[in-house]
Amino acid sequence: MTKRFEDKVVVITGGSDGIGLATAQLFAEEGALVYITARRQALLDQAVSQIGHGAVGVQGDVTNLDDLTKLYDHVARDHGKVDVVFANAGMHQPISLEALEEAHFDATFDLNVKGLVFTVQKALPLMTEGGVIVLNGSIAGSKAYPGQSLYNASKAAVRSFARSWTIDLKDRGIRVNVVSPGATETKLMRGYFDAAPEAEAEVIKGVPLGRLGHLEDVANAVLFLASSESSFVAGHELFVDGGVAAV
Repeated sequence: MTKRFEDKVVVITGGSDGIGLATAQLFAEEGALVYITARRQALLDQAVSQIGHGAVGVQGDVTNLDDLTKLYDHVARDHGKVDVVFANAGMHQPISLEALEEAHFDATFDLNVKGLVFTVQKALPLMTEGGVIVLNGSIAGSKAYPGQSLYNASKAAVRSFARSWTIDLKDRGIRVNVVSPGATETKLMRGYFDAAPEAEAEVIKGVPLGRLGHLEDVANAVLFLASSESSFVAGHELFVDGGVAAV
């Protein structure tokens, strides 16, 4: 039985942990030739071993344009094309308006916005008709969560890019969509909730489906958006949040 992504070249930024790693594993299991990035070589090596299926790790920081060039040069030498980009690398840095400083702004927008923009831009020379771009957003881009206005705004920018790029790239046959998770069971979030069980209960109380998201919930949504099953879906934001943003 043919796998959905047999021989497709997939690039995933921030692929050494969490949503990025879970998504890379699913793509690899579906036959994709997966390339992941991460800033720390040790975590990158561990992730590549975990993914298997010939996955390749390219160490780098998406806020560094030279590192992005190195990534795509590597892919070009190996395959000469990119079929799917999952621009996943990002950060969550809660900080109140009163307390935020220039360094907070630069860190959040450099990674969540600048890094995402140039991850996509530098992939374009290798993408042909039928290529797919999936951006990792957040329901925070649509809901006003307190004490994290920088993060909220950075994810609202991600949503806006999907709209604009859908128009910009339509003549090239490249689709762009956003996957926007809600509270998801990552290592970071689990560490936070283990230290504050009452916070976990409060978050789950606000989720219509009554639980946190699993990494596989988001990964499966990314694969759907990247596959031919969503061939008539473009410029869309798919919430993977148990109903939080919708009801």
